[in-house]
Amino acid sequence: MPELPEAEVVACQLRAALVGAQVTDCWVGRKDIVREGFSSLPWYIGSVLQQVDRYGKSVALRFVKKQAARYLVAELGMTGLLLFPSVPIKHPQHVHLRMTFTGGREAGLRYWNPRRFGRLSFLDQPGLDQYRARRFGYDPLAVSFGDFQRLMTSRRGRLKPLLMHQQSLAGIGNIYANEILFRAGLHSNVMACRLPSTRVERLYYVTQAVLRSAIACGGSSVKDFFAPDGTEGQFKQRHLVYGKEGQPCPNHCGRTIRRLQSERSAFFCPRCQDPRKWR
Repeated sequence: MPELPEAEVVACQLRAALVGAQVTDCWVGRKDIVREGFSSLPWYIGSVLQQVDRYGKSVALRFVKKQAARYLVAELGMTGLLLFPSVPIKHPQHVHLRMTFTGGREAGLRYWNPRRFGRLSFLDQPGLDQYRARRFGYDPLAVSFGDFQRLMTSRRGRLKPLLMHQQSLAGIGNIYANEILFRAGLHSNVMACRLPSTRVERLYYVTQAVLRSAIACGGSSVKDFFAPDGTEGQFKQRHLVYGKEGQPCPNHCGRTIRRLQSERSAFFCPRCQDPRKWR
């Protein structure tokens, strides 16, 4: 499932290839793939892509036309991809959006999503503001340490669900939560509010380091993710615990990576992430 690093890779490639290009056509194949703004589709023809941003795991494209601005927000969901037309795809019936452009490095953009857990939204500025307010908390790469610390100390829940709660921290999913917690030496069941300030500080810097490293590697292509140009993310080669059940701990502590019984895809080292330290 694409998370923050994958969405950032998508946004970066769209900026490089399409910012400044003009929309010549916009087609949506299924009305139910659109959350909001389906009737505004004709407006986008003739508009110019001015900016591409990332909010959590979503990518937002800003278009301008006659001093007005509208947005296309693409939720990647579990299997959603934004792909340039030069990239071959299987099962083209799952392409739900096609935009064609003139004046860019690429001639178009497609939204491919076979399972349709993600959606598209066509929004004006107030609509985008409302969309962001109800869906996204702090961005893990932009949040200050003070805000991060207040978030941790004010919540009584378990640490991993808090890291993955999109209205608290927007963009971290299961893969990166596993990797962050292992590198920070923290168990997923630790109560966030019980962490000493030194551990909160380490978690803060580890979170940013893991996400930035993953972005630099093009994300993690575990199952379904491909960048718009069709390339796979290589950070999966640097995963230390995710999907490593039964393998030796990379810290050479003598234990093996285990899967947490209460969670299907939670991986940890019972020695390096001993939860009894923080009870």
